[in-house]
Amino acid sequence: MSTETGAATGNETSRIHNIGYRAYDGPRLGRAYARRSLYSQTLRGSFGLGRSAKSKVLPMLLFGVMCMVAAIIVAVAIATPGTTRLPIKYTSFAIYLQPVISLFIAAQAPQAVSRDLRFKTVPLYFSRPIEHGDYVLAKFAAMASAVFVLTGAPVVILYIGALLGKFDFGDQTEWFAQGMVSVLLLSVLFAGLGLVMAALTPRRGFGVAAVIALLMITYGAVSTVQGIAWSTGSEGAVPWLGLFSPLTLVDGVQTAFLGASSAFPGGNGPGSGTGVVYLLVVLALVAGSYAVLMRRYRKVGL
Repeated sequence: MSTETGAATGNETSRIHNIGYRAYDGPRLGRAYARRSLYSQTLRGSFGLGRSAKSKVLPMLLFGVMCMVAAIIVAVAIATPGTTRLPIKYTSFAIYLQPVISLFIAAQAPQAVSRDLRFKTVPLYFSRPIEHGDYVLAKFAAMASAVFVLTGAPVVILYIGALLGKFDFGDQTEWFAQGMVSVLLLSVLFAGLGLVMAALTPRRGFGVAAVIALLMITYGAVSTVQGIAWSTGSEGAVPWLGLFSPLTLVDGVQTAFLGASSAFPGGNGPGSGTGVVYLLVVLALVAGSYAVLMRRYRKVGL
């Protein structure tokens, strides 16, 4: 309801009205709160939480597949007489389930960033006390956390199942720790690369295709070339070829430093010397992904 506060000026129908706007006098929570809220919203959205029922189907289905496979492995190991360890290493689980992980990132990375680009809402974020680095850090951390939940939960199931099966506690705990480090590395690397691919275009379909091409097609291509090199007697080239695919990079690092069995042809994974190169490439890709996202959002945030 408006209140008249002025008189006619130059014309009997002209009036000045006080429409009751009040200044905000509540708490100002600042950048940290905005960053946490953006992180929480993106993480929840990666699993469809807070979104429509249709949006929950695919992420929850993929999460269920990961956990179900782990549970089946545990059940088989416990039911088999004389078994003293799981039939699969903790560090190998994510390698074998790579298609599921790639589909999850392909579906959820565009959801995390493409909608803001498509509907041109990015400048609205920066009209608040939040900077480009806050936005990128929150999105990056949320996507990495979502992938870590997807890959880490099955590893936890394997570990709990191994303890229930009364396998050696010391060995299982050591292998479990190695597996968690492995999936953490994979989560950060895959999240960064997936977000970069998704942020290049506001179109969700193109983002999905780009992520699948980077994570799945490159792995298939590199694995094929490694197999050819192995079969033609060029075994020395096999470890170096692994530098050209995100998944083989993770495989190489965990083979060199985490006691994992390599999925390379003939088990011909990198040694500790070559493993340092693998680790440096992984770190460079993570840092490069963050830098590319910062550059992208400085441009679209204008």
